[in-house]
Order: sequence, then C-alpha cells, then structure tokens
Amino acid sequence: MQGLQKLNVAFYRTEAGNEPVRDWLRALTASDRKAIGDDIRTLQFGWLLGMPLVEKLDAGLWVRTRLDGRIARVIFSIQGEQAVLLHGFIKKSRRISKADMEAAKSRFRQLAGR
Repeated sequence: MQGLQKLNVAFYRTEAGNEPVRDWLRALTASDRKAIGDDIRTLQFGWLLGMPLVEKLDAGLWVRTRLDGRIARVIFSIQGEQAVLLHGFIKKSRRISKADMEAAKSRFRQLAGR
C-alpha cells in the first residue's frame, strides 16, 4: 500500500530507567493489554493513520484510543521513524485531564531535550 510507512515503537524511558507506559500496561488485564497492543501494532505497520485511531494533539503529541466499554489512550510522539509511547491512561471524561496532558508534555519536552 502506498503512503504507509513502518514505524519502530519504543517506550519513553526516564533518566532513572523507568518506562511509565510499559509499567501502566503491566497493571492492566491481559485482554486490555492485547487490545492496546493490537492498536499499537496497527499504528506501527499502518502509519499515517487518522481518526478514529489516531488524533493530533498539540506540541507534536498524538493519541490513540480503544477498549471494550472504556477508552484507553496512549499518547505518543513521532521522532524520525520511531513512535515513542509517552503516557498511557484510561480516560474518565470527555477531555484529557490536565495531569495526563502535563505528564505527556513533560516527557515530550524531556525527549526533545535529549
């Protein structure tokens, strides 16, 4: 298919070596992890996707969604040919909470400053 590009996917890693999105995923049920993993794989092998799977946020951040009965989001940034997973959460309201957005933006700034 033309226009599709394979992305490498990486977890954002703190200076201490923690991977917040990987840790968040480990706390979810196996079925939730599988659903989110399937969407990340779709992102990886079908990049340049749009809604409903990918939606642009501000500051170069993007968000992916989907879960059974709930909405899970993984905020990521494209860095060259790599999608870096910055922050993951279960959405509890129509808007992304200020705390979730700030966590993603802070990690994005740290990533950009490296």
